[in-house]
Amino acid sequence: MKLLITKSKSVLMTIACISAMYVSAYAQSPRIQLTSIEHLSAKASQTVDVNIDERLIQITAKFLTDPDDAEVRKLVNNLKGIYVKSFEFETDNVYSTADVEAIRSQLRGPSWSRLLNVDSKKEGQIEVYVMLEGEKIGGLAVLSAEPREFTIVNIVGPVDLEKLASLEGQFGIPDLGIQSPKSNKKKNEDQ
Repeated sequence: MKLLITKSKSVLMTIACISAMYVSAYAQSPRIQLTSIEHLSAKASQTVDVNIDERLIQITAKFLTDPDDAEVRKLVNNLKGIYVKSFEFETDNVYSTADVEAIRSQLRGPSWSRLLNVDSKKEGQIEVYVMLEGEKIGGLAVLSAEPREFTIVNIVGPVDLEKLASLEGQFGIPDLGIQSPKSNKKKNEDQ
């Protein structure tokens, strides 16, 4: 009887461990951890570090009072955070493949999907990932690895890709060259 109880406990512990691993694999956070690349600040000629959590987004959104900012205000109201880390270097290839891989490995989970991958031997690589929560986008990550610049943009919360272009150049988000279908349609009508 004692052997049966010991084996039952062993089986239950194994099931509990497997269940915990399964849950943690599927319960990823849309927030990318950037601590593994902090050491690059000492090597960079310029570092940009933007950390705007949900509370700061709400405060900042109150200052967007211009009628032209209505779309931006509507977009950021539901966000949980905007995080940007960018390093510029005086020479090429100061950061390592391991630095890029430390970020990329976080984006390989089952919740993340890569939307875009541009690879240029001259200009570097740009990757865009979205984290899906059911049918909606719950987060976005942009990884840009150029010879003299390494940038990560992480937007946490529901993201409307059509409206995302309105955030470029604001909140520390660089110009990513995103064009909404509406602006493309209007451009084509003007021609």
